Amino acid sequence: MKNPFKKIIENNSWLQFLGNKYFIVTVFFIVWLLFLDNYSYLDHRLLNKEIEELEDNKKYYQDEITKDRKSIKKLKNPAEIERYAREKYYMKKENEDIYIIEFEGDTIE
Repeated sequence: MKNPFKKIIENNSWLQFLGNKYFIVTVFFIVWLLFLDNYSYLDHRLLNKEIEELEDNKKYYQDEITKDRKSIKKLKNPAEIERYAREKYYMKKENEDIYIIEFEGDTIE
């Protein structure tokens, strides 16, 4: 007695292709690499996104360091120190009045 599935497989060439042991092993290997392995494609995508975010943070902080270095270089001048103290910390000279004008939506840090 012949297997009924064997007759169906013999009549359809694409079913023969799907039943091929090399095709099955290849599909298993691809599924393993994409989803199951410790170094799977999905894990690599997540790690690559994290690397991109860290590189963006690195660029931002390098730019901030450059700005701070310029500010430190400027603050070596005593006139700049006085200007910075007046603007940032609202310091004043003796016998001097300071008026702070706030516009709607502005806040003082």
